Amino acid sequence: MAFATITAAALFALCPEGPRTTCVVDGDTFWLAGEKIRMADINAPETHGAQCPDERQRGEAATRRLIVLLNAGPFELVEGTRSHDRYGRRLATVTRRGQSIGQVLVSEGLAETWKGRRSGWCS
Repeated sequence: MAFATITAAALFALCPEGPRTTCVVDGDTFWLAGEKIRMADINAPETHGAQCPDERQRGEAATRRLIVLLNAGPFELVEGTRSHDRYGRRLATVTRRGQSIGQVLVSEGLAETWKGRRSGWCS
């Protein structure tokens, strides 16, 4: 079975309140050309609905870093076995030159590899 790969480039900023087109929601979710995309290979700390101040701070750091990484040039959206999650978001691994942008966040301590469920970020 072949999976879709889309190459994209855009200028990203933090998502504002209201309608969203191309912006970053948090460390693992962003909008591209009006479509909400969830990075399939990672889980980042929450910024909205964080369980503690530490989670919010870590989530904000992951969000800022994702903006920088997405703005660094063209990237690919690589779909896996599921194209969308239960919330209707497109699921994709985001790569640049074969390297997962999500795994960059993991290597920097700003996210964790997706394990099929969210982990707690509070001590």
